Amino acid sequence: MSLLTGDAAFNDTGDFEDVLAGVKFPDLAVARLHLPHAPALDLHRAVPAAVRYLVENARLPAGTRVAVTAGSRGITNISIILRLAVGTLREAGLEPFVVAAMGSHGGGTPEGQTAVLGGLGITPAAVGAPVHVTSEAVPLGVTPAGLPVFCDRAAAEAGAVLVINRVKPHTAFRGTIGSGLCKMLAVGLGKKEGAAVVHSFGPAGMENAIAEIARFMLAGLPVIGVLAIVEDGYGRTARIEALPPGDWPAAEAALYQEAVALLPHLPFHDVDVLIVDTIGKNISGTGMDTNVTGRWSGQEPRPGDLQARRVVALRLHPASHGNANGVGLADIVTKALAEAMDFRATYLNALTTTLIERVKLPMVMPTEKLAIAAALKTCGSHGDDLRVVRIKNTREIELVAVSKPVLAVLLAEKAGEELLPATPPVFTDQGELVDPIEGW
Repeated sequence: MSLLTGDAAFNDTGDFEDVLAGVKFPDLAVARLHLPHAPALDLHRAVPAAVRYLVENARLPAGTRVAVTAGSRGITNISIILRLAVGTLREAGLEPFVVAAMGSHGGGTPEGQTAVLGGLGITPAAVGAPVHVTSEAVPLGVTPAGLPVFCDRAAAEAGAVLVINRVKPHTAFRGTIGSGLCKMLAVGLGKKEGAAVVHSFGPAGMENAIAEIARFMLAGLPVIGVLAIVEDGYGRTARIEALPPGDWPAAEAALYQEAVALLPHLPFHDVDVLIVDTIGKNISGTGMDTNVTGRWSGQEPRPGDLQARRVVALRLHPASHGNANGVGLADIVTKALAEAMDFRATYLNALTTTLIERVKLPMVMPTEKLAIAAALKTCGSHGDDLRVVRIKNTREIELVAVSKPVLAVLLAEKAGEELLPATPPVFTDQGELVDPIEGW
């Protein structure tokens, strides 16, 4: 049940409208950013070739049951990649099945994780194989540094394991491997227990814990290798790389550097208000990617990171299934977003990661119009001088709506092109922000 249900203050917006009546909304232009890009990749050639390489290298007996990992991130083409991998394994005489490898996401329950996978298009019909979802983890032992290691039971009992995941910068720490292949072992297959162990070290020690546990799991599980995915700035699949177990650690670090170079970012440094239409776990582990927003919660921003005086989040994506992790990185949210929160799922995620500041509830305003107005009023600037940026979400930032001062910087630095001239933002009678162009 929502904490706001029946609250008279949110059913009668009059007081807020009175206080915010004098706020001037700056005109916003629509622009297309120039993001890092890579040549088009033929998945129907790249995925089977990569899987065949790993199978031939592993020399598996016919009929071997192969657990193929599927995580909870919104990876582009993931259902296609899984289907192609499963089909190639089956052609080799093996018996593949997909296993949920998402740590504590989906509330850590089979029902919740099944729903998350379904929202990503990962179903038995879509991938062409059974999808095993369980909350049961078995202990594998203890690392030399004393870290307990856990693994999804179905994966631990399989004859072989094929790890599939995207390599990308993490949203809680910076390092050399980020959120990728080793993490899929230590946290993904580790279930709630493994996620708790890794996150107990906090951002500063998380990467070392992931690497330590992943090395132990590589030595103890029949992992035939990994299918590494790298995406470009437009979210398109840029690379599919097959890494046998022996090549994994060093190669992951190299792929990470490629992922960093292709990472999409907003080419602005100092803005007054950043409006994020939608947040969600299917978009980023923190609902809105810290690498895009520059909101690291407790860590110093990197050179070149976006710095926004106010961040406004308007909606929670349905595919996030109520998990609003990252809501605390916003300054202002809407009543609709707050009421869409599943506090159990959100707080379980935060308790597992230990990053509870990311689920603190910001100021809640009754409508999108009032939420944006509150940000404009409190950011310290006024009117047409305001530097405002609006994005659909932190995964899709090719199109942005920007105020005139931001547009001037964008064009001067040749970081994008103007598509539509600046006009006042449009709201419905219910105070909902209208998309600036079709397909936004």
